[in-house]
Amino acid sequence: MGLIDLLTGNTGNQVAERAKSKFGISRNQVLALLAVAAPLIISYLSKKSQSPNEAESLNTALDKDHDGSILNDISQAEARQSEGNSILNHIFGEEKQTVENQLSQKTGISIDKIGPVLAMLAPVIMGYIGKEKQQNNVDAGGLGGLLDSILGNASGQTKNEQSNPLNDIIGSVLGGGPSNSSNPLNDILGSVLGNDNKQKKDGDEGGLGNILGNIFGGK
Repeated sequence: MGLIDLLTGNTGNQVAERAKSKFGISRNQVLALLAVAAPLIISYLSKKSQSPNEAESLNTALDKDHDGSILNDISQAEARQSEGNSILNHIFGEEKQTVENQLSQKTGISIDKIGPVLAMLAPVIMGYIGKEKQQNNVDAGGLGGLLDSILGNASGQTKNEQSNPLNDIIGSVLGGGPSNSSNPLNDILGSVLGNDNKQKKDGDEGGLGNILGNIFGGK
């Protein structure tokens, strides 16, 4: 299952419905948030996995806690919300508040709800990564390549699927992306991929704010 299938398929819709009921926010807001959070988390994990220690830690976590079963039982997303918050703390570190503030502003999800909603989405995204890892028989040394290929394949898929219904949702919630193109999901993926490649050259983890800035069309 590709990343676009996760975002547009049954799993994404089930998560959106549960978050809508739990937090009183619109389904479209949740889907738009998932469409941004998933590639952002994957991109950041890809950069962190350049460190052998981080790659081994991620590999262990995926093997132990993220076998992909959550994709078939979305009720786990609510039950594992506390775990999801810990995941986000590790991934974003001191940038977490900045991420939440920007995502809150752009999606219209209030600042008191954005963190809990992200914490609900994080185990789902990790479960997706874990399932891809199993299916591709990847170890710690191959995680960076796997994560990059997930993003690359998703970007390629959006270019070939201009009529993807998620585009209308993202456009209505986030304002159509930085270029106001007909394919805002591709704008998001392209911004993440393009900026991540630059950051990899110098290993600067402070690039997260720039990634968000490119996604949302402002520094």
